[in-house]
Amino acid sequence: MGRWENAMEYERQRSGLIKALREQNVSERTLAAMKKVPRHLFVPSVHTSSAYVDSPLPIGHAQTISAPHMVAMMCDLLELEKGQKILEIGSGSGYNAAVMAEIIGQKGQIYSIERIEKLADFARENLEKAGYSNVEVILSDGSLGLPEHAPYDRISVTASAPDTPTPLIEQLKPGGIMVLPEGESYQRLFIIRKSPDGEVTKQDIGGVIFVPLIGQHGFNLYDSHRGQR
Repeated sequence: MGRWENAMEYERQRSGLIKALREQNVSERTLAAMKKVPRHLFVPSVHTSSAYVDSPLPIGHAQTISAPHMVAMMCDLLELEKGQKILEIGSGSGYNAAVMAEIIGQKGQIYSIERIEKLADFARENLEKAGYSNVEVILSDGSLGLPEHAPYDRISVTASAPDTPTPLIEQLKPGGIMVLPEGESYQRLFIIRKSPDGEVTKQDIGGVIFVPLIGQHGFNLYDSHRGQR
């Protein structure tokens, strides 16, 4: 199959995925962004044939790229808007950041933290290949956040913490929203909102499965038995 035929096939598969996600009540704004992002550029070459299956896929180092429906759900819960400044914890392959980048537009900015160097490089390469210039990938401990660019309008955490990391609460802008999973063997997804006067509220969305957040305000790498993040 030639390059043109491959591109047409990927487009067909992506359209099928968007149709399925629309039936799950994903917002049209998020669907429009996901339709533009070439997910096959964000998975290892061995998995490109499964890039548009609504399932997580391994990306090496005991990590995964989240299933498209989970990416869509988190984008909707974050209530993303044009021009926002976003902190992402867990770059992975860069796909989640690419979808958010489409929604916030070129005037927005995403700072994405990854603790595994080879994955940080992988994410940077993928984002560059796909043409996203408003995402900066930083090699660091995501549980500490990134205070030098705080506060953030939105914080997206793609790994499960033992509880809400205090630095992330502190770096969330008043009026901002954070979405993160918490728990070890039993995980829940939460929306955390900070009111304009600084009051923090937490809403339980439901059960999820993510890799653990490893770091100073996360799980200890050597004590974790579920993989790495």
